[in-house]
Amino acid sequence: MDITIAGIVLVSAVLHPFRDIMIKKNMFPESAYFACILLWMVLAAVHSVILGFDLWSAAAVWPLVLFSCLGVFLYYMFTMETIKRGDVSVYYPIMRSSPLPVVVLGFLALGHRYSLTMLGGIAFVLIGAFFLQYKRGTRLFSQPLVMSTALVALVGTGIYSLADAEAMRTVEPMVFLFWVNVLVVLCSAIYIMVRKSPGRSHLTHLFGGWRQTPVLFVMAGLSSYASYFLILTAFQMGGNVAAVTSVRLVSIPLSVVLGGLYLKEADTRSRLLWAVVLASGVVVIVLVP
Repeated sequence: MDITIAGIVLVSAVLHPFRDIMIKKNMFPESAYFACILLWMVLAAVHSVILGFDLWSAAAVWPLVLFSCLGVFLYYMFTMETIKRGDVSVYYPIMRSSPLPVVVLGFLALGHRYSLTMLGGIAFVLIGAFFLQYKRGTRLFSQPLVMSTALVALVGTGIYSLADAEAMRTVEPMVFLFWVNVLVVLCSAIYIMVRKSPGRSHLTHLFGGWRQTPVLFVMAGLSSYASYFLILTAFQMGGNVAAVTSVRLVSIPLSVVLGGLYLKEADTRSRLLWAVVLASGVVVIVLVP
């Protein structure tokens, strides 16, 4: 991988966990994630206008916009469901193992075949994911619902990663981000209102946190937008989708460290070990011939 592309991806990886860490303690997780999506849409529009790009140029890749919207929606909403119920340091590594669905989709849809070394890498990922969520003295898969939502979020990352990489051959990153997030805003608003908790209004679910933590929402939106924009830039510069998503896995051990230091989540030392095992497996997946 080109050194410039690698540097861009590493910066993106460092920025990425902060949104979920900041949102984890928020009283209004739905409005926090919705705020990020709204901010992405606004930031992408302003970014495009400042640089003089035509927002309608995304029409050339409209099917990819739809696929990316699907992936981002699944990732955002099911990450939200996962973070509300589970530890960031357990489930973030699983949700961010995006090279795994990229490889699986390549096998199922494109007919790719993999060596024993590649299968070994997949085994490392599965072992790391299992022991990240396993707690001694409890039932295996003691939180099956949370694991399920984390896996749906993982599939979402694979879908939007493949769509984004393809779209960056044709359209500018901020133009693509704008239209993807216009659609994600609409889909997420419907999902959040349908899933709202008793005792809170629809408006509270969508915008309730702005009065309490406006600075936190803006920081989460800015950091996540910058992280995602950098990944799209890496794709635009010719970065291979599997290699880029692999280098970005630096964010996995970082999320475990932050989960322990900031959220005071328990047993992060052993979780960090299994996060490294998981990340190592994904690296093997994308680097072997």
